[in-house]
Amino acid sequence: MSDTAPNDPIPYVTRSRAYYLTQGYDNPYRWAQFEDVPFTPLGKPLASSRVALVTTAAEFQPELGDQGPRAPYNAAAKFATVYSRSIDTTPDLRISHIGYDRQHTVAEDINAYFPLERMKEAVAAGRIGELTPRFYAAPTTRSQRATLETDAPEILRQLREDGAEAAVLVPV
Repeated sequence: MSDTAPNDPIPYVTRSRAYYLTQGYDNPYRWAQFEDVPFTPLGKPLASSRVALVTTAAEFQPELGDQGPRAPYNAAAKFATVYSRSIDTTPDLRISHIGYDRQHTVAEDINAYFPLERMKEAVAAGRIGELTPRFYAAPTTRSQRATLETDAPEILRQLREDGAEAAVLVPV
């Protein structure tokens, strides 16, 4: 039985804390908190900037079971290391590996969680200067330590390598 009505917001924080306890951890999940956020305002207009797309979507792997738009949660489809791919073609990315509101999310539309085509349209319209040659993907391992010490520095390294001046983060 659900603890929410069909259109009520999902109590994500409460559910995440409870889930963490069911996994054998000694205490509820603690959300990352930062007193000083490492934010830097753009030094020039977005229309003159090189912008990157960062996602948590996983590449489709047919051998790992159902990963379609309405697939049930599929932990087997998770990925554990940062990856990046060319933006020259639209990749086959999926989100079955993530716990999300399957009733209210438009998972059939890749642009809902991977807006590469919309960003290309923004470049063509002059709203974004250009895109980096690759997009980047961050794993969703639920480990703050891995994210802070391994994944984030690797994505930052690749962003700098590709000359990114801004990034659009699309976590699912």
